[in-house]
Amino acid sequence: MIIVDGCKSGKEISNFANLEEMLTNLMDDEKMENRVVTDVFVNNESFSEIYPHQAEDIACDSITSVEVRSRPASELAVDIAAEMNKVARMMGHGARHVARLFREASDTDALELFQDLLDVTRDFMSMLGVLRERYFSGDDQAFAQKVENLSALLSEMSEVLGNEDWILLADLLEYEFLPLCETWRVVSEDLHRQIAKRVAQ
Repeated sequence: MIIVDGCKSGKEISNFANLEEMLTNLMDDEKMENRVVTDVFVNNESFSEIYPHQAEDIACDSITSVEVRSRPASELAVDIAAEMNKVARMMGHGARHVARLFREASDTDALELFQDLLDVTRDFMSMLGVLRERYFSGDDQAFAQKVENLSALLSEMSEVLGNEDWILLADLLEYEFLPLCETWRVVSEDLHRQIAKRVAQ
């Protein structure tokens, strides 16, 4: 039995060779347009891939039931946008902590956390870019300038990192990166308001 968003599907499990083929087919249905799958249950157990295309390795003859739950992409966008300001705050806290570690000469710990901070920052900017592209109609020039400022600072920090000047890196984190985190927190809050307003219309 296949259930999609609480409704029994007319499709049969036996018509598919594996779980990936079935899920791809279900997602191609026009009812799933502009929706995002949030949960998949196989034989009443939550399923998420541990490695890419794991679903392809699950033969349908071992499956008795599949349930797919989804949400409108716009609703999910509002929820994600609502979390973005928390991420910006977290980036600020992380920068302060890393700067302190560099000043205390705890270089190994500081470098490890600094890499995590860079990864979070990249993910934050990537998600912000996707949300803006799909749901926002604001001042692109002002946004582009903010992106340029951050990119320039990240380049400078990379150069300083290469020179192993930990005190200068701590200064950059504390006096330049931290204020930018606050700027991005405000940007993300504005974006959340815009998306929520657009979705509510």
